[in-house]
Amino acid sequence: MGASNLKCRECAAEYALEARYVCERCFGPLEVAYANARLADDIPGLRRRIQGGPQNIWRYADFLPLAGGPPGPSGRLASRVGLPAGCTPLIRADRLAERLGLREVWVKNDAANPTHSFKDRVVAVALAAAVELGFKVLACPSTGNLANAVAAAAARAGIRSVVLIPADLEPQKIIATGVYGGTMVPVQGTYDDVNRLASELADDREDWAFVNVNVRPYYAEGSKTIGFEIAEQLGWRLPAQIVVPVASGAQLVKIDKAFRELISLGLVEDTPYKVFGAQATGCSPVAAAFRQGHDVVQPVRPSTIAKSLAIGNPADGPYVLDVVRRTGGVVADVDDEAVVSAMRLLAATEGIFGETAGGVTLGVLRSLLASGLLDPDAETVIINSGDGLKTLDAVADGLNTSSAIRPTLDAFLAFEASLGGPR
Repeated sequence: MGASNLKCRECAAEYALEARYVCERCFGPLEVAYANARLADDIPGLRRRIQGGPQNIWRYADFLPLAGGPPGPSGRLASRVGLPAGCTPLIRADRLAERLGLREVWVKNDAANPTHSFKDRVVAVALAAAVELGFKVLACPSTGNLANAVAAAAARAGIRSVVLIPADLEPQKIIATGVYGGTMVPVQGTYDDVNRLASELADDREDWAFVNVNVRPYYAEGSKTIGFEIAEQLGWRLPAQIVVPVASGAQLVKIDKAFRELISLGLVEDTPYKVFGAQATGCSPVAAAFRQGHDVVQPVRPSTIAKSLAIGNPADGPYVLDVVRRTGGVVADVDDEAVVSAMRLLAATEGIFGETAGGVTLGVLRSLLASGLLDPDAETVIINSGDGLKTLDAVADGLNTSSAIRPTLDAFLAFEASLGGPR
């Protein structure tokens, strides 16, 4: 199996593996197509080769869009130039499951990536493609996590980065981008305003690779590695249910693509699975379209603490609807109060401090359970896509922080007594 061409997701027109992201015939989005996506001749051998690969996303190089082929024993540029993204833990969350009334739940914790979000995966693939295609600058519009990942990956590769962000982004994400030394451009407006500017720049700057614009077909494939890892970490099988946060929608769509590719290759059994999408109520155009039975996603103006999901006009929204409906899942949303509550629940039960997007995902899981739309007896995976240290303001209010005490035993005993709990 290897990348063969780009293919329009609407009319199926084919193009060479180049810097192209829109179909010339119908203006539909392009994605990477692969040759020989069929049952593997030696399934045990292919599994062993993957498991013997590097401890990062390049263990799946056979299924990623590298024009020059997968990295060889000496290591190709694609596996050396970027940060070691991927191979993040899949954590069995028994205490969380007990609190929720679930039989079995796992947390795929992508906060363990180099810049603490899943964006390191997609940027690693985009960077490899950009280098192969001859670009000189790595750039992006971003709601924060992508800016971190692009700036860090470019620093590692020794090339220039330019990131465009909404001016009201969380301070933690702004600092975590600026520290890498690239060019950061705050823009007045929403992410969708920033994205429009980036699209104009992509047409104007021929040597700039905007990872989620002119090299988007390659970039989006990086999200497949989340699905590959989940299946491998579960012992080469698929979960019955998976809940995925939805911003542009590419992550959810590509996880499903990964599952289908694994099935077609025979690496996992063809068992049924349901995909659920999670959005914040203040930016939930895909959830609204799902509830209303629409195939078209109506853009909205975001207003939510979950800024990493605040994309009012999600590029992959219609494809999210397709995946969720095909697998029997749901796209739902929860308000900001539920997001914060879920962030605290995940931290208090499993020691995982997820960012607001993780709160959205767990919040939607709780809502789906309460409404009977998610099976409590089915094995379930949820995605925590980023680190809570990037969204501290969301949980700062209401924490029980006490006044300092004197460094004496009597002072401590008095403090303990004030809590009213057992000694």
